[in-house]
Amino acid sequence: MEWVVRERPYKLSELDYSYLLEFTAKIHGISQAESLFLRIPHNFQNVLLYNNLIMTCLDKGLIRLSLAYMRKMRELDFSISPYVYNRLILLHSSSGRKKTIPKILIQMKADGVSTHVSTYNILLKIEADEHNVEGLSKVFNDMKRAKVEPNEITYGILAIAHAVARLYTISETYVEAIERSRTVNNWSTLDVLLILYGYLGKEEELQRTWKCVKELPHVRTKSYILAIEAFGRASSVDMAEEIFAEMKSVKQLKTTKQFNPIISVYCRNGLVDKASEVFKEMEANGCRPNAITYRHLALGCLKAGLLDEALKTMNLGKNEDLSFRVRRSTPWLETTYMLLEVFADMGEIEKAKSLFKEFKETKYCRYTFVHNTLLRAYVKARVYDSEILRKMILAGASPDAETYSLVRFIEQFKS
Repeated sequence: MEWVVRERPYKLSELDYSYLLEFTAKIHGISQAESLFLRIPHNFQNVLLYNNLIMTCLDKGLIRLSLAYMRKMRELDFSISPYVYNRLILLHSSSGRKKTIPKILIQMKADGVSTHVSTYNILLKIEADEHNVEGLSKVFNDMKRAKVEPNEITYGILAIAHAVARLYTISETYVEAIERSRTVNNWSTLDVLLILYGYLGKEEELQRTWKCVKELPHVRTKSYILAIEAFGRASSVDMAEEIFAEMKSVKQLKTTKQFNPIISVYCRNGLVDKASEVFKEMEANGCRPNAITYRHLALGCLKAGLLDEALKTMNLGKNEDLSFRVRRSTPWLETTYMLLEVFADMGEIEKAKSLFKEFKETKYCRYTFVHNTLLRAYVKARVYDSEILRKMILAGASPDAETYSLVRFIEQFKS
């Protein structure tokens, strides 16, 4: 791009300067990009270039500098791109900064920028990641009121969020909407359908979707991983094994992420011996087990009745790096919940409570079924807790008929 600007082999356009600005920021930093911006001919310092400069600032997390350039754009009466606001919303999506998002949306409206479908998709994803089904419904209703047409991504976020919340009937409605709205086979939509048909336990639809994936010019490693997990959720161990074997034959197994899904499939189905074999193969390939690996294996041991081995394996996992991203990931949350279920059925109340605490930070405890599982531990252990219903409501979960039935059981254990 520097050569093009210097030698001018053709008449330069705003797009050429825009590319040069973007690449300069990425390679040399924002200071050099700002310096370049000032040297660009004035007639090219237009809407596209300003929006691109702001986006590069936001990519570097420089919010104040971005806001300063946005003020300059207003002074020049330039329209700000909705994608600038999207990036601002994403930078404020963490729990500590989330309160700023309504102000960003108000400013967006004041600037006369129409809320794009991608903006609503980001807002939906934020609520889904916090396991807030009510918040999700509110955003979707706002989207409908604004007459913004949902797309495949919108329906995918809604479908997965409701499947994770175990609201399968609602999820299925959105799956049907995805199938209606998709026009061609693309890997992103097919990956989402693999996840969803796995949750819904629809093996026939899973087979059909996986066949579509295999017809693509290139099958990504991620698609293999999602397919193994999906068939595992649908209790189709044979098919998960077949896909793992296929992945081994066409891809080089170099990462722990490639082995964890089949270990998970074996462990959730109580096949701990098979999981152990894959674990050995993983180590032989030079892949180091991580916290998720150990959590899967702990579940396998527990389902096989090996309590001491399960506890030892859980302790091994505690020594591994455990970032917030890992703790909020689906494999971690699902396996932890299945461990909670087993401990609850055993009446191991302290171990169940310890696992339940992990859900507080990730907001997974907003789901009623998670609280009901903990209540089952109290029933099995014959332990009374007068505050348990209040704690549940404060956590954002809504008691249902099963909750009240379990609470009545627990009340029998008042001393």
